[in-house]
Amino acid sequence: MAPPSSRHSGFSRKAQFSLFTGYVLAGAGALAGAVLLAVSLFNPGAFSGLRAVASDLAAPAGELGAEARTDTQGLFGTLAGFFLSGSKNAALKEENEIARIRLAEADAVREENKRLKALLGLREEDVKPVAMARLIGSTSSSTRRFAYLSAGTKDGVEPGMPVRSPRGLVGRVLEAGSHSSRVLLLTDSESLVPVRRTKGDVVAFAEGRADGTLRLRLVNLGINPIRVGDVFVTSGAGGLYRPGIAVAVATKLNRDGAIARVLSDPAATDFVAVDPIWQPEAQAVASAQQRRALR
Repeated sequence: MAPPSSRHSGFSRKAQFSLFTGYVLAGAGALAGAVLLAVSLFNPGAFSGLRAVASDLAAPAGELGAEARTDTQGLFGTLAGFFLSGSKNAALKEENEIARIRLAEADAVREENKRLKALLGLREEDVKPVAMARLIGSTSSSTRRFAYLSAGTKDGVEPGMPVRSPRGLVGRVLEAGSHSSRVLLLTDSESLVPVRRTKGDVVAFAEGRADGTLRLRLVNLGINPIRVGDVFVTSGAGGLYRPGIAVAVATKLNRDGAIARVLSDPAATDFVAVDPIWQPEAQAVASAQQRRALR
């Protein structure tokens, strides 16, 4: 008969002793655990000293772990910031650019409000304009100086009527269509406006020079009384322009007058008023000047 594949522990004293020892240790451990549990329940402070000692022993290891964890987080944060800095900078630049655009738009709105208030002031003057219109274009490369209005005969505009902005005279209507008009600017070579100095009785003609400036030609020749900085307004002579509309300021003296800068720059003007001809009998003069300017 073949021998059995395994033998029971009862056939070996050593195996029996090991098994007995394991039971004894297990029972002792269970008994000790029960005693400790009972003590902790009835006297919770009995093991505070042991807990403190254990905490002190574990503190260095905890500090090392916390420091390592903090350093690791800082390292990861640095690496993440390095790799994400480009996108964050791009986002900040975009936000900054948008903010600058919004600020520019707000400034433009404020300037538009100022111009509209000035336009309202034109409406409230004693001389009621025939029409209020927008300057919708001008000649920039031609030797002639014209501008275009968004108002025409349907709005009561006729050739010869003065055109002015809140800053002063711009020119006069040269041709009028149904819904738009062409304006002869002060700086055109065919423009001639009678003016006088705001102080004193100095009278002159403001002639366009086709380069953005005017020539102030004195009526009475002799000693030149003009000084740099003198302001000239319409004199009312000729009957087209009512007296007192600002025209130009002298910037450079010459033998028979001065070179002057136009006070109402068409390039910086949005809205204008079209005034009636000051003296209706001057319409014939305006027609003659119109024919000469169109040649």
